[in-house]
Amino acid sequence: MSLFNNKYRVETARLKHWNYANIGMYFITVCSTDKIYHFGKIIDENVVLDKVGKFAKQCWDNIPNHFPFVELDEFIIMPNHIHGIIGIDKPDDVINNNDVETLHATSLQMSNISPQFGSLSSIIRSFKSAVTKYANKNDIPFKWQTRFYDRVIRDENELFNSQRYIIENPLKWKLDKYYLN
Repeated sequence: MSLFNNKYRVETARLKHWNYANIGMYFITVCSTDKIYHFGKIIDENVVLDKVGKFAKQCWDNIPNHFPFVELDEFIIMPNHIHGIIGIDKPDDVINNNDVETLHATSLQMSNISPQFGSLSSIIRSFKSAVTKYANKNDIPFKWQTRFYDRVIRDENELFNSQRYIIENPLKWKLDKYYLN
């Protein structure tokens, strides 16, 4: 940890010198706070989603409607976390555009608020925001973990391994350290 304004802060886990608005494929994991089961459960190695899980799935599926340069790949909702692969494919003029629109999220729509619109962080923040607003509106106690994990997928082998990991995740659920009977 390092000091910033005389306070300790957690170092970024992001790849240094990488623009997360760049064209590429990204493996992401987003967790609920304290790994609490908010999205559903695994029954006989199958994911059974609850209300928040179903809405999270709907929001994930709608990401390309809010970010038309995004392509979604494999995705899974587990009881306390989500894994997905996001592809960003946008023209250079969109990547290098520094103009920022200030648009406020309304009701349950995803937001376009971001210092770098279209970056991986803005996409995930909008997704998380929409799910949180749904939970709040429906008086469902829910919170996301503050950060999310990402990995830049560098080649076809990494893409294949990430896809396989996501597909097989429910099969390995009982081995997860946060598994509860």
